[in-house]
Amino acid sequence: MAEEGHEQDYNIETADAGASATIPMEAGQIKKGGYMMIKGHPCKVLNISVSKTGKHGHAKCNFTATDIFTGKKYEDMIPSTHGTTVPIVNKSEWEVIDINEDGELTLMDEGGNQKTDLNLPSFPEGLDNEIKEAWSGGENSVMVSVQSAVGIEQIIAYKKESNA
Repeated sequence: MAEEGHEQDYNIETADAGASATIPMEAGQIKKGGYMMIKGHPCKVLNISVSKTGKHGHAKCNFTATDIFTGKKYEDMIPSTHGTTVPIVNKSEWEVIDINEDGELTLMDEGGNQKTDLNLPSFPEGLDNEIKEAWSGGENSVMVSVQSAVGIEQIIAYKKESNA
C-alpha cells in the first residue's frame, strides 16, 4: 500500500502549449531574418548590431525586429552570452473552401482536414479584401499560407490557383 502512494509523487504534469511554443537560445546565435521573442511578441529579426565588449566583458546585441502577426517594430538589447527565447514558427498551406459574411474562413489542407477557426487577416491592411476578390465567391481556387507561433495562427499570404 505504501509503495502505491509513493508512486503518485512522480506524476508528471504536462506543460501548456504556450510553454513549448518557444525554445531557449543564446542571444549571440540569433541571425538576421531569424525569429525571437521580444516583450512577449514573436518577432522576425530585421537587424542586429553588436557593441564592443565593455569593461565587464559582455558584447551586447541590439535587435531590431517586427512582430510577425502585426508588423509592429520592437527593439531589444541583450548581452550576446545571455539566453533569450525563440518562437517555433510553422507555416502551412490551406485551400479556401468558404468565406462567410463575418470574414470567417473554412479551409482544407491536402489531407482533406478542415479548419474553421480562422478569420480573414487584419494585417497587412487590404490582404483580407484581396483574398475575397481572388476567391470571387468560390469561382477560383485560392490557397492561403497560415503562419502559427506561440498559440496564434494567422493568414500571411495567398495565391490564386489557375483553373486548368
